[in-house]
Amino acid sequence: MKTLHLYNHRIKTLGLHQPFVAIAITILVAAVIWFSTQWQQFIVGILLIIAAFFSLKHFIKQSTVGYTLTATHFQQHFAKGGWVVHWKNITKLGICQCHTDGWYQPLPWIGIKLKDYAPYLDSICPRITTELLLSQRALLYLGLKQSGQINYFEDKVLDSRPYQLEDGTTYTGLQAMLANRMANQRALYDYDVFIAVSDLDRSGEEFVGLMRRYLAAADKEKGHNRDLSETIY
Repeated sequence: MKTLHLYNHRIKTLGLHQPFVAIAITILVAAVIWFSTQWQQFIVGILLIIAAFFSLKHFIKQSTVGYTLTATHFQQHFAKGGWVVHWKNITKLGICQCHTDGWYQPLPWIGIKLKDYAPYLDSICPRITTELLLSQRALLYLGLKQSGQINYFEDKVLDSRPYQLEDGTTYTGLQAMLANRMANQRALYDYDVFIAVSDLDRSGEEFVGLMRRYLAAADKEKGHNRDLSETIY
């Protein structure tokens, strides 16, 4: 499978080399020249245009969410950093669901269930960990509400107890909070890692279908390599 780079919107960067940006700035400068009756007004107008340009550029950068799909792994990129999971560490992925009165309803989240927490936890910087914990509070709240455990929300949303893996590895601090959140949400949704559909360039179903194709290709390649090694042996 070829490497694929995706973004949640088409404008990834804002620069003067882009035709629509150059045209817009030219029009604004012309308007400032036309309506300015004094040189002080012209200077203020130009400064406002510069300030607006860099403010918009910063906003676009901060709001851009990117994804990289390769034959071996999947990555999510934010302005502050990102995380990575290898296809071989994924057991399943799909649209997250909640149940109400016996009916299952899709949620605007894609879920990923991992085999091993360690590679994922080790790949995330503290800033992204904090962002994930904050952005997924509502998901935890909904899960606890539908399972009748809403009274435990305050305890679970800030659960910072040390988290120990089966091999004895212990996580503390923010990593422990993320690991505990993952364990709690696995109990609620049977997924560990979540991607907001609002951060995608397409529908959740289409993105899941794309991810599954890469996952299937990785499983097929793994099976081929295993068969080859057995033949050599």
